[in-house]
Amino acid sequence: MHNRIPERNEKRRKFLINDHLDILIEILKRLDGPSIGVAACVCHLWCTIARSESLWEHLCFRHVRSPLPSSVKSVVAALGGYKRLYMVSIRPVLSRLGYSDLVRRVWTQDEVQLSLSLFCVDYYERLTGSGRIGGDASALSLMFLCNTVNV
Repeated sequence: MHNRIPERNEKRRKFLINDHLDILIEILKRLDGPSIGVAACVCHLWCTIARSESLWEHLCFRHVRSPLPSSVKSVVAALGGYKRLYMVSIRPVLSRLGYSDLVRRVWTQDEVQLSLSLFCVDYYERLTGSGRIGGDASALSLMFLCNTVNV
């Protein structure tokens, strides 16, 4: 006969983060863009959450103090979504200014406008074939603003 000790033999229920979506989303909201990309590789659930527009919207505008007008949301959606806005405009502006997107710093209105303007320029250039309107594409492009300049 085996003496069975219930405390040792019974498995306790472990905490699984995937069972708590609200906590998982809050954790992912605190990551930067590249880290969200890495998190998307963990499993199918994390990948689905990492593709969420609301997660990328939070990432794009967590540096903005006052809420943006609802018209900004419709423009961003029409031009490719919040993930594209982050990749094309916000991340380059942050790196150009020498900031990580994890640094808690309130953006100025000019930084917000610059990011949104670069996003619109990128969309326009993609729409018109990278600026090839009868001339040198690089001469017409304004996306050089995203690149660092050695002076």
